[in-house]
Amino acid sequence: MSNVDEQPSQALTKPTFSEAQACALVESVFGLKVSEIQPLPSYDDQNFHVCISRAEDTTDGTTEYVLKVSNTESSKTPDVIEVQTHIILFLQAAGFPTASVRRTKADNLTSLVSVDSGSEIKSYLVRLMTYLPGKPIANIPISPQLLYEIGRLAAKLDKTLEKFHHPKLSSLHQENFIWNLKNIPLLEKYLYALGQNRNREIVEQVIQLFKDEVMTKFHHLRECINHGDLNDHNILVEPSKSALGDSVYQVSGILDFDDMSYGYYVFEVAITIMYMMIESKNPIQVGGHVLAGFESVIPLTPIERGVLFLLVCSRFCQSLVMAAYSCQLYPENKEYLMITAKAGWKHLQQMLDMGQGAVEEIWFDTARSYESGVSM
Repeated sequence: MSNVDEQPSQALTKPTFSEAQACALVESVFGLKVSEIQPLPSYDDQNFHVCISRAEDTTDGTTEYVLKVSNTESSKTPDVIEVQTHIILFLQAAGFPTASVRRTKADNLTSLVSVDSGSEIKSYLVRLMTYLPGKPIANIPISPQLLYEIGRLAAKLDKTLEKFHHPKLSSLHQENFIWNLKNIPLLEKYLYALGQNRNREIVEQVIQLFKDEVMTKFHHLRECINHGDLNDHNILVEPSKSALGDSVYQVSGILDFDDMSYGYYVFEVAITIMYMMIESKNPIQVGGHVLAGFESVIPLTPIERGVLFLLVCSRFCQSLVMAAYSCQLYPENKEYLMITAKAGWKHLQQMLDMGQGAVEEIWFDTARSYESGVSM
Protein backbone atom coordinates (compact mmCIF):
# COMPACT_ATOMS: atom_id res chain seq x y z
CA MET A 1 0.00 0.00 0.00
CA SER A 2 1.29 3.49 -0.86
CA ASN A 3 2.55 5.71 1.90
CA VAL A 4 3.28 9.41 1.92
CA ASP A 5 6.98 8.86 1.28
CA GLU A 6 6.21 7.32 -2.11
CA GLN A 7 4.31 10.36 -3.28
CA PRO A 8 5.98 13.14 -5.32
CA SER A 9 7.51 15.66 -2.97
CA GLN A 10 6.85 18.76 -5.03
CA ALA A 11 3.85 19.60 -7.14
CA LEU A 12 3.91 22.25 -9.82
CA THR A 13 1.56 25.19 -9.61
CA LYS A 14 -0.72 25.66 -12.58
CA PRO A 15 -1.23 29.35 -13.38
CA THR A 16 -4.62 30.80 -12.50
CA PHE A 17 -4.59 34.19 -14.21
CA SER A 18 -7.97 35.83 -14.70
CA GLU A 19 -8.95 37.13 -18.13
CA ALA A 20 -8.38 40.68 -16.92
CA GLN A 21 -4.89 39.78 -15.66
CA ALA A 22 -4.09 38.07 -18.96
CA CYS A 23 -5.17 41.16 -20.90
CA ALA A 24 -2.96 43.30 -18.69
CA LEU A 25 -0.03 40.92 -19.33
CA VAL A 26 -0.41 41.18 -23.09
CA GLU A 27 -0.41 44.98 -22.87
CA SER A 28 2.43 45.38 -20.38
CA VAL A 29 4.77 42.69 -21.76
CA PHE A 30 4.00 42.75 -25.50
CA GLY A 31 2.59 46.25 -25.96
CA LEU A 32 -0.69 45.11 -27.52
CA LYS A 33 -4.23 46.07 -26.51
CA VAL A 34 -6.67 43.15 -26.27
CA SER A 35 -10.14 43.48 -27.81
CA GLU A 36 -11.29 39.95 -26.95
CA ILE A 37 -9.96 37.07 -24.85
CA GLN A 38 -11.03 33.48 -24.25
CA PRO A 39 -9.46 30.72 -22.10
CA LEU A 40 -8.23 27.63 -23.96
CA PRO A 41 -8.05 24.10 -22.53
CA SER A 42 -4.64 23.10 -21.21
CA TYR A 43 -2.99 20.37 -19.14
CA ASP A 44 -0.74 22.02 -16.57
CA ASP A 45 -0.10 25.45 -18.14
CA GLN A 46 -2.59 28.21 -18.96
CA ASN A 47 -3.50 29.35 -22.47
CA PHE A 48 -5.67 32.18 -23.77
CA HIS A 49 -6.94 32.94 -27.27
CA VAL A 50 -6.30 36.65 -27.64
CA CYS A 51 -7.70 39.01 -30.27
CA ILE A 52 -5.88 42.28 -30.83
CA SER A 53 -7.60 45.47 -31.97
CA ARG A 54 -7.08 45.92 -35.73
CA ALA A 55 -6.06 49.49 -34.99
CA GLU A 56 -2.96 48.14 -33.27
CA ASP A 57 0.30 48.20 -35.22
CA THR A 58 1.21 44.50 -35.25
CA THR A 59 3.69 45.02 -38.14
CA ASP A 60 2.61 41.77 -39.84
CA GLY A 61 -1.14 42.33 -39.64
CA THR A 62 -1.66 39.54 -37.13
CA THR A 63 -4.72 40.03 -34.93
CA GLU A 64 -5.06 36.63 -33.21
CA TYR A 65 -2.60 35.13 -30.76
CA VAL A 66 -2.28 32.52 -28.03
CA LEU A 67 -0.92 33.72 -24.71
CA LYS A 68 0.95 30.82 -23.09
CA VAL A 69 1.66 30.98 -19.36
CA SER A 70 3.95 28.17 -18.21
CA ASN A 71 3.51 26.47 -14.83
CA THR A 72 5.91 27.22 -11.97
CA GLU A 73 8.11 24.15 -12.52
CA SER A 74 8.53 24.69 -16.27
CA SER A 75 9.23 28.35 -15.58
CA LYS A 76 12.29 27.30 -13.58
CA THR A 77 13.87 25.89 -16.75
CA PRO A 78 14.00 28.93 -19.06
CA ASP A 79 16.76 27.35 -21.19
CA VAL A 80 14.43 24.49 -22.13
CA ILE A 81 11.61 26.86 -23.08
CA GLU A 82 14.04 29.05 -25.03
CA VAL A 83 15.24 26.05 -27.08
CA GLN A 84 11.67 24.83 -27.63
CA THR A 85 10.67 28.29 -28.86
CA HIS A 86 13.62 28.45 -31.27
CA ILE A 87 12.64 25.00 -32.56
CA ILE A 88 9.13 26.28 -33.35
CA LEU A 89 10.66 29.12 -35.39
CA PHE A 90 13.15 26.75 -37.07
CA LEU A 91 10.37 24.38 -38.12
CA GLN A 92 8.25 27.23 -39.43
CA ALA A 93 11.18 28.38 -41.58
CA ALA A 94 11.49 24.80 -42.84
CA GLY A 95 7.86 24.86 -44.03
CA PHE A 96 6.03 23.23 -41.12
CA PRO A 97 2.69 24.77 -39.99
CA THR A 98 3.92 26.01 -36.61
CA ALA A 99 3.17 29.32 -34.92
CA SER A 100 5.15 32.54 -35.14
CA VAL A 101 6.37 34.07 -31.90
CA ARG A 102 5.65 37.68 -30.97
CA ARG A 103 8.62 39.30 -29.26
CA THR A 104 8.23 41.26 -26.05
CA LYS A 105 8.64 45.03 -25.82
CA ALA A 106 12.19 44.26 -24.62
CA ASP A 107 12.73 42.21 -27.83
CA ASN A 108 12.83 38.84 -26.07
CA LEU A 109 10.98 35.62 -26.97
CA THR A 110 9.78 35.10 -23.38
CA SER A 111 9.24 37.13 -20.24
CA LEU A 112 9.33 36.02 -16.60
CA VAL A 113 6.39 37.48 -14.68
CA SER A 114 6.30 37.44 -10.87
CA VAL A 115 3.02 37.35 -8.97
CA ASP A 116 2.63 37.98 -5.25
CA SER A 117 -0.02 35.55 -4.02
CA GLY A 118 0.12 36.92 -0.48
CA SER A 119 1.98 34.00 1.07
CA GLU A 120 4.70 33.77 -1.59
CA ILE A 121 5.90 35.18 -4.89
CA LYS A 122 5.50 32.85 -7.86
CA SER A 123 7.12 33.29 -11.25
CA TYR A 124 5.68 32.30 -14.63
CA LEU A 125 7.25 32.41 -18.10
CA VAL A 126 4.92 33.94 -20.69
CA ARG A 127 5.00 33.80 -24.50
CA LEU A 128 2.73 35.14 -27.23
CA MET A 129 2.30 33.04 -30.37
CA THR A 130 0.17 33.42 -33.47
CA TYR A 131 -3.15 31.60 -33.40
CA LEU A 132 -3.20 28.77 -35.94
CA PRO A 133 -6.30 27.97 -38.05
CA GLY A 134 -8.08 24.64 -38.17
CA LYS A 135 -9.82 22.16 -35.92
CA PRO A 136 -8.23 19.42 -33.78
CA ILE A 137 -8.26 16.01 -35.44
CA ALA A 138 -10.05 14.81 -32.29
CA ASN A 139 -13.12 16.52 -33.76
CA ILE A 140 -13.18 14.78 -37.15
CA PRO A 141 -13.40 11.19 -38.41
CA ILE A 142 -9.80 10.18 -39.19
CA SER A 143 -9.27 8.31 -42.45
CA PRO A 144 -6.44 5.82 -43.02
CA GLN A 145 -4.89 8.33 -45.44
CA LEU A 146 -4.84 11.05 -42.78
CA LEU A 147 -3.27 8.62 -40.29
CA TYR A 148 -0.60 7.89 -42.89
CA GLU A 149 0.03 11.61 -43.40
CA ILE A 150 0.28 12.20 -39.65
CA GLY A 151 2.83 9.38 -39.33
CA ARG A 152 4.78 10.89 -42.21
CA LEU A 153 4.60 14.34 -40.59
CA ALA A 154 5.97 12.97 -37.30
CA ALA A 155 8.96 11.43 -39.07
CA LYS A 156 9.65 14.52 -41.19
CA LEU A 157 9.58 16.65 -38.06
CA ASP A 158 12.16 14.47 -36.28
CA LYS A 159 14.28 14.24 -39.45
CA THR A 160 14.27 18.01 -39.93
CA LEU A 161 15.36 18.58 -36.33
CA GLU A 162 18.60 16.70 -37.04
CA LYS A 163 19.72 19.98 -38.63
CA PHE A 164 18.73 22.15 -35.65
CA HIS A 165 21.55 23.71 -33.63
CA HIS A 166 21.42 25.89 -30.54
CA PRO A 167 24.01 26.61 -27.80
CA LYS A 168 21.56 25.39 -25.13
CA LEU A 169 20.34 22.31 -27.02
CA SER A 170 21.72 19.99 -24.33
CA SER A 171 18.98 21.29 -22.00
CA LEU A 172 16.58 18.93 -23.84
CA HIS A 173 18.36 16.00 -22.16
CA GLN A 174 15.87 16.07 -19.29
CA GLU A 175 16.76 13.06 -17.14
CA ASN A 176 13.73 13.09 -14.86
CA PHE A 177 11.14 14.52 -17.24
CA ILE A 178 8.03 12.45 -16.50
CA TRP A 179 6.71 12.64 -20.09
CA ASN A 180 9.86 11.26 -21.72
CA LEU A 181 9.22 7.62 -22.62
CA LYS A 182 12.65 6.72 -21.21
CA ASN A 183 11.28 7.47 -17.77
CA ILE A 184 8.41 4.98 -17.48
CA PRO A 185 9.78 3.63 -14.14
CA LEU A 186 9.22 7.11 -12.62
CA LEU A 187 5.48 6.40 -12.84
CA GLU A 188 5.84 4.15 -9.80
CA LYS A 189 5.79 7.12 -7.43
CA TYR A 190 2.48 8.30 -8.90
CA LEU A 191 0.65 4.95 -8.80
CA TYR A 192 -1.07 5.80 -5.52
CA ALA A 193 -3.35 8.09 -7.55
CA LEU A 194 -4.94 5.00 -9.13
CA GLY A 195 -5.82 3.37 -5.80
CA GLN A 196 -5.66 -0.40 -5.38
CA ASN A 197 -7.42 -1.93 -8.37
CA ARG A 198 -7.04 -3.79 -11.65
CA ASN A 199 -5.89 -0.67 -13.49
CA ARG A 200 -2.95 -0.32 -11.13
CA GLU A 201 -2.01 -3.96 -11.66
CA ILE A 202 -2.03 -3.41 -15.43
CA VAL A 203 0.31 -0.42 -15.15
CA GLU A 204 2.65 -2.30 -12.82
CA GLN A 205 2.78 -5.13 -15.36
CA VAL A 206 3.66 -2.75 -18.20
CA ILE A 207 6.34 -0.99 -16.13
CA GLN A 208 8.01 -4.33 -15.40
CA LEU A 209 7.89 -5.34 -19.08
CA PHE A 210 9.37 -1.96 -19.99
CA LYS A 211 12.29 -2.51 -17.58
CA ASP A 212 12.92 -6.03 -18.84
CA GLU A 213 12.36 -5.69 -22.57
CA VAL A 214 12.73 -2.02 -23.57
CA MET A 215 15.32 -0.40 -21.31
CA THR A 216 17.77 -3.19 -22.09
CA LYS A 217 17.60 -2.18 -25.78
CA PHE A 218 18.03 1.61 -25.42
CA HIS A 219 21.60 1.45 -26.75
CA HIS A 220 20.29 -0.07 -30.00
CA LEU A 221 17.76 2.73 -30.65
CA ARG A 222 18.55 5.79 -32.78
CA GLU A 223 18.45 9.05 -30.83
CA CYS A 224 16.74 12.24 -31.97
CA ILE A 225 14.76 15.21 -30.68
CA ASN A 226 11.11 14.26 -30.15
CA HIS A 227 8.08 16.54 -30.28
CA GLY A 228 6.80 14.10 -27.69
CA ASP A 229 3.10 15.01 -27.71
CA LEU A 230 1.56 14.65 -31.18
CA ASN A 231 -1.86 13.98 -29.77
CA ASP A 232 -5.27 14.42 -31.35
CA HIS A 233 -5.65 17.90 -29.84
CA ASN A 234 -2.19 19.15 -30.89
CA ILE A 235 -2.64 18.54 -34.61
CA LEU A 236 -4.98 20.89 -36.46
CA VAL A 237 -6.52 20.20 -39.86
CA GLU A 238 -8.48 22.09 -42.48
CA PRO A 239 -10.64 20.69 -45.29
CA SER A 240 -9.30 20.75 -48.82
CA LYS A 241 -10.12 19.12 -52.16
CA SER A 242 -8.26 16.11 -53.49
CA ALA A 243 -7.27 15.69 -57.15
CA LEU A 244 -10.48 13.68 -57.59
CA GLY A 245 -12.58 16.47 -56.11
CA ASP A 246 -13.24 14.65 -52.84
CA SER A 247 -13.17 16.50 -49.54
CA VAL A 248 -10.04 15.60 -47.59
CA TYR A 249 -8.22 17.11 -44.64
CA GLN A 250 -4.72 18.49 -44.53
CA VAL A 251 -2.65 19.45 -41.49
CA SER A 252 -2.86 23.19 -40.84
CA GLY A 253 -1.15 23.44 -37.47
CA ILE A 254 1.17 21.68 -35.02
CA LEU A 255 0.75 22.80 -31.42
CA ASP A 256 2.38 22.41 -28.00
CA PHE A 257 6.12 21.86 -28.17
CA ASP A 258 6.41 21.97 -24.37
CA ASP A 259 7.16 18.23 -24.05
CA MET A 260 10.10 18.27 -26.44
CA SER A 261 13.14 16.34 -25.26
CA TYR A 262 15.80 13.96 -26.50
CA GLY A 263 14.44 10.49 -27.15
CA TYR A 264 14.44 8.03 -30.03
CA TYR A 265 12.74 7.88 -33.43
CA VAL A 266 10.62 4.94 -32.29
CA PHE A 267 9.34 7.01 -29.34
CA GLU A 268 7.76 9.54 -31.72
CA VAL A 269 5.87 6.95 -33.75
CA ALA A 270 4.76 5.10 -30.59
CA ILE A 271 3.40 8.29 -29.01
CA THR A 272 1.62 9.23 -32.24
CA ILE A 273 0.04 5.78 -32.62
CA MET A 274 -1.21 5.82 -29.04
CA TYR A 275 -2.94 9.19 -29.37
CA MET A 276 -4.41 8.41 -32.78
CA MET A 277 -6.00 5.30 -31.22
CA ILE A 278 -7.94 7.34 -28.64
CA GLU A 279 -10.81 8.54 -30.84
CA SER A 280 -10.73 5.66 -33.32
CA LYS A 281 -13.59 3.17 -33.69
CA ASN A 282 -10.99 0.59 -34.80
CA PRO A 283 -8.06 1.44 -32.51
CA ILE A 284 -5.94 -1.64 -33.17
CA GLN A 285 -5.97 -0.89 -36.93
CA VAL A 286 -4.55 2.60 -36.42
CA GLY A 287 -0.92 1.64 -35.79
CA GLY A 288 -0.24 0.19 -39.23
CA HIS A 289 -1.33 3.33 -41.10
CA VAL A 290 0.69 5.66 -38.84
CA LEU A 291 3.70 3.32 -39.02
CA ALA A 292 3.53 3.18 -42.83
CA GLY A 293 3.61 6.98 -43.02
CA PHE A 294 6.47 7.21 -40.54
CA GLU A 295 8.50 4.53 -42.30
CA SER A 296 8.06 6.23 -45.67
CA VAL A 297 10.53 8.77 -44.22
CA ILE A 298 12.38 6.84 -41.48
CA PRO A 299 12.23 3.03 -41.77
CA LEU A 300 12.52 1.44 -38.31
CA THR A 301 15.14 -1.20 -37.58
CA PRO A 302 13.98 -4.69 -36.49
CA ILE A 303 14.89 -3.88 -32.87
CA GLU A 304 12.92 -0.61 -33.00
CA ARG A 305 9.92 -2.44 -34.43
CA GLY A 306 10.29 -5.04 -31.70
CA VAL A 307 9.81 -2.51 -28.88
CA LEU A 308 7.01 -0.52 -30.57
CA PHE A 309 4.14 -2.48 -28.99
CA LEU A 310 5.42 -2.02 -25.43
CA LEU A 311 6.19 1.64 -26.07
CA VAL A 312 2.59 2.28 -27.14
CA CYS A 313 1.36 0.47 -24.01
CA SER A 314 3.82 2.50 -21.93
CA ARG A 315 2.55 5.80 -23.33
CA PHE A 316 -1.00 4.78 -22.45
CA CYS A 317 0.25 4.20 -18.89
CA GLN A 318 2.01 7.57 -18.75
CA SER A 319 -1.11 9.39 -19.88
CA LEU A 320 -3.54 7.46 -17.67
CA VAL A 321 -1.46 7.60 -14.48
CA MET A 322 -0.55 11.28 -14.82
CA ALA A 323 -4.17 12.18 -15.59
CA ALA A 324 -5.31 10.47 -12.38
CA TYR A 325 -2.57 12.25 -10.44
CA SER A 326 -3.34 15.65 -11.99
CA CYS A 327 -7.06 15.24 -11.30
CA GLN A 328 -6.24 15.07 -7.59
CA LEU A 329 -4.34 18.35 -7.89
CA TYR A 330 -6.78 20.12 -10.20
CA PRO A 331 -10.25 18.58 -9.91
CA GLU A 332 -11.73 21.62 -11.66
CA ASN A 333 -9.80 20.61 -14.83
CA LYS A 334 -10.96 16.98 -14.71
CA GLU A 335 -12.90 17.02 -17.98
CA TYR A 336 -9.82 18.01 -20.01
CA LEU A 337 -7.38 15.87 -18.02
CA MET A 338 -9.46 12.71 -18.47
CA ILE A 339 -9.83 12.91 -22.26
CA THR A 340 -7.47 9.98 -22.76
CA ALA A 341 -8.88 7.98 -19.83
CA LYS A 342 -12.35 7.73 -21.39
CA ALA A 343 -11.11 5.21 -23.95
CA GLY A 344 -7.53 4.70 -22.84
CA TRP A 345 -7.99 1.95 -20.27
CA LYS A 346 -10.18 -0.02 -22.69
CA HIS A 347 -7.64 0.26 -25.54
CA LEU A 348 -4.70 -0.66 -23.29
CA GLN A 349 -6.57 -3.70 -21.96
CA GLN A 350 -7.45 -4.76 -25.51
CA MET A 351 -3.80 -4.56 -26.60
CA LEU A 352 -2.64 -6.64 -23.65
CA ASP A 353 -5.44 -9.19 -24.13
CA MET A 354 -4.58 -9.64 -27.80
CA GLY A 355 -0.87 -9.85 -27.07
CA GLN A 356 2.16 -8.37 -28.80
CA GLY A 357 2.32 -10.88 -31.64
CA ALA A 358 -1.28 -10.48 -32.76
CA VAL A 359 -1.17 -6.66 -32.63
CA GLU A 360 2.17 -6.53 -34.46
CA GLU A 361 0.81 -8.77 -37.19
CA ILE A 362 -2.02 -6.31 -37.86
CA TRP A 363 0.30 -3.27 -37.73
CA PHE A 364 3.05 -4.74 -39.88
CA ASP A 365 0.68 -6.27 -42.46
CA THR A 366 -1.07 -2.92 -42.84
CA ALA A 367 2.24 -1.07 -43.18
CA ARG A 368 3.42 -3.63 -45.77
CA SER A 369 0.27 -3.09 -47.82
CA TYR A 370 1.38 0.49 -48.52
CA GLU A 371 4.63 -0.82 -50.05
CA SER A 372 2.62 -2.85 -52.53
CA GLY A 373 0.38 0.12 -53.27
CA VAL A 374 -2.75 -1.50 -51.81
CA SER A 375 -3.42 0.04 -48.38
CA MET A 376 -5.69 -1.94 -46.04
